[in-house]
Amino acid sequence: MSKADRSALMSRIRSKNTGPELIVRSCVHRLGYRFRLHSSELPGSPDLVLRRLRTVVFVHGCFWHRHEGCKYCSTPKTRSKFWNAKFKANRARDARAAATLSLDGWRVLLVWECETNDSVKLSARLKRLLAKPNTAVRSKHKRIA
Repeated sequence: MSKADRSALMSRIRSKNTGPELIVRSCVHRLGYRFRLHSSELPGSPDLVLRRLRTVVFVHGCFWHRHEGCKYCSTPKTRSKFWNAKFKANRARDARAAATLSLDGWRVLLVWECETNDSVKLSARLKRLLAKPNTAVRSKHKRIA
C-alpha cells in the first residue's frame, strides 16, 4: 500500500460516533437512560455521561486500546516500534482518565468493540451495570398504621 493510500485510509478512522459507539448509545437509550455525549469537561472525554447516575461509559476499539485476547487486537507488522509506543500511550491515557474519574466519584464503565457484536448480551450487561445501586434498601423508619 502506498503512503498516500495508507494516509487516506487512516484519515477515515473516526474517534467519535463510531459504529460500536452508536450501538452502545442505542442500547442505553432503549434501556430508558438519558445521557450526554463526549463531555470535554471530564477527563478522557467519555463517550457517554449519565450525570444522574454519576456514571461514564467509554466505548473502546479493540485494536486501538489493546483488548487482551481479542481477535481484533492485532499489531501491524510494519513500523512495530511506532505502533507499540502508540498503543502503550493509549493505554496509559485510558488508565489516567479512569483513575481520575474514579477519584472524583464517577463510576467508570468500559465496553469493548467486540462486545457490541451481540446486542442481547450487551443489553443485559448494560442493564445490570447501570442499575441503581442499593435499590432494594428499605427505609429505617417503621410506618405506623
